[in-house]
Order: sequence, then C-alpha cells, then structure tokens
Amino acid sequence: MPLAIIALTIATFGIGTSEFVIMGLLPEVAHDLGVSIPKTGMLVSVYAMGVVIGAPLLAIATARVPRKSTLLGLIVLFIIGNILCALAETYNLLMAARIIAALCHGTFFGLASVVATDLVQPNRRARAIALVFMGVTLANVLGVPLGTAIGQAFGWRAAFWGVSAIGIVAIIAVIAWLPSNIPMKKISPKLEFKTLMQKKVQTALLLSVLTNTSLFTVFTYIAPLLREVTRVSEHGVTIVLLILGVGLSIGSVLGGRLGDKNLVGSMTRLIAILIGILLALHYTIGFYLPAVLTLFIWSIVAFALCPMLQLLVVDQARDAPNLASTFNQSAFNLGNALGAWLGGTLLAFGLHLQQLPLAAMAVMIVALVTMLRLRMHFRRVAIVQPIS
Repeated sequence: MPLAIIALTIATFGIGTSEFVIMGLLPEVAHDLGVSIPKTGMLVSVYAMGVVIGAPLLAIATARVPRKSTLLGLIVLFIIGNILCALAETYNLLMAARIIAALCHGTFFGLASVVATDLVQPNRRARAIALVFMGVTLANVLGVPLGTAIGQAFGWRAAFWGVSAIGIVAIIAVIAWLPSNIPMKKISPKLEFKTLMQKKVQTALLLSVLTNTSLFTVFTYIAPLLREVTRVSEHGVTIVLLILGVGLSIGSVLGGRLGDKNLVGSMTRLIAILIGILLALHYTIGFYLPAVLTLFIWSIVAFALCPMLQLLVVDQARDAPNLASTFNQSAFNLGNALGAWLGGTLLAFGLHLQQLPLAAMAVMIVALVTMLRLRMHFRRVAIVQPIS
C-alpha cells in the first residue's frame, strides 16, 4: 500500500483514540467532574452528534478545496478540540470541547476513504479502506488501552494531551507522504445531493446506523460492564481492552479481504453471526474467560463490517461518492450516539448491565432484515458483484 495511505492511517489512529479513550475512563471522569456514569456516557453521544453535524457541513464547505489542504486543516481542528478537552474544568466545557474535536471526524474519514480508493487498483479498494480504518482498530489496540492506563495513572486529562501529540505526528506524515496533486472529480453539489437521495444509498447508510447502534449499546459501557458484572479489576479492564483491540485489528483486515471478494454476501453472513454472538454474550458476561472469549470474537466480527459498510456506500454512490462517503461517517456516529443513548436510557430505567447485549441483539436483527432487503434489491437489478 502507498505511504500516503499510511499517513491517513496515522491520522485516523489519533481520531479513533480521541473518540474511544473516554470509554475506558468513564469512572475517572465521572468522579472528577461529579456526575453519574450514565451521564458521563453522554460524552460519547455528544462526540457522535458532533460528527453527524460537522461531516456534511464541512464536506460542503471544503468541496472545492484541494484534498491535501482539506485533510491538513481537519487534523488541525482535531488537535485544537483535544487540547480544549484536556483543559476543560467542568462537564459542560468538556461536552463542548468534545463537539469541537468531533467536527473534523466525519469529513476526514469520508474524504480519506475516497482518496484511498483512488490510490490503488480497483480490486484492492476494500483493503485500502480497511487500512484507513485500521487506524481506528490500532487506536483500540494501542491508543485506548494506553490512554486508559495513562488516564488512570496521571489523570484523565493526560490522555487528551497524548492524543493531541498524535495529531501533530499525523500532520507531519500527511505533509511528507500525501501527494499534493490528488485528482479531484468536478462534481456539482446538485449531483452529490441527488446521489445521496437514492434509495440504495440511503439503505446502505441505514445499515451503518443500525450496526453501530448495536455495537455501541455494549461498547460504550464496556468498562462498567467488565467491572460490575464480570468483576474485572481496574487494571484488568485495560488488559481486556487490549485484547478487544487485537480483535478489532483482525476484524479490519478480515473485512478488507472479504469485501474485495464478496461484499454483500459477506456482510449478510457477518450480521447474522453477530446476532448469535450477542445472545451468547448475555450468558457468558458473568464469567471471566467465557466473557473475554465472546467479546474477542464479537470485536472481530463487528469491525470486519466497518470497511465493508464504507465500500458499500462508495459503490452505491459511485457517480458522486464524496458527500455520500462523508455522510456514512455521520451514519456511523449517529449509530454511536444512539447506542450510547439506548444503553444509558435502559440503565437509567433500571435495566441491568447484563441485559445490554440483548438490546444490541434486537437492533442487529433489524440490521439483518435491512441487509436481506438490500440483497434482494441487488438481485433484482442484477448489480455486477458476486452474491452468495
């Protein structure tokens, strides 16, 4: 893969760490700011909503700006947001800082995905997107466990200072490795919006919302789930997060390969498998080794879907992919917000933490029905891609 894609991966590593590190530090942030854990979980939701709002606005605002300049500007915005997170003294200020940090997220991932597919051969597009998303999985392997450990040892603010430093490294890599003459298709905003409104594109976006809602119904509350149900120690949570991060990395690579071979068929099977895994998690979460094994398999399968979902949207919006690709990041993060909200709401109404996998399973069943309907549509119109 070109070094240019590696530069994009470094940036997505920083962005992914910024988004997810808060999950491992929910108890610390809640204690320091004097709020409940469910309320602290809303810091995940507000970040996701910042992505939902920022992605389309910044995508439109930067549509005619050279791609390299756009990507660099987005990284600068990311650094500013995380510095503000580190400096925030109250819950409301941290909430506002999280929104600022999130504004760059959707546009960066959307544009980076399109740029990555332009830099490789057509039969390696899913793997190129998977490498961009590998930054997120590496964030969970290295960034989140390390950030959690740093936050527990030196205070949660130290984690955000570290994330800001990653942003500086990303700027250097993008300047050095990303070519300045990246081709830009001259596509009118009207065509971009027309493409976005197509039913097949909207269905693909809905799939991203549903799968991420399911994922984050559990993932947002992984630290309290492990501490209170599985009875894992504070140090043990960091170890489990590291194990899950390895699973996410495996899943991202697996998703890239499966997506290049058989996109729709692979997605259908993985969604069905996730339903079974979430049901199993409900029964295994109270026992350490079975819980960790189930979570590990869940992390592999869940993140294998991510590059596939992105490629599905890019494929269905092939005439004008830029806005649709960016909107898919809004869809991902709308799912993040809905998952965090759903989990927090259910907990607030008295649902036990152990029941969260069942709620996630219910959402994934809706995703499977949606996927099957989309698959039937592809068969009817004879889309040129293997379906099995």
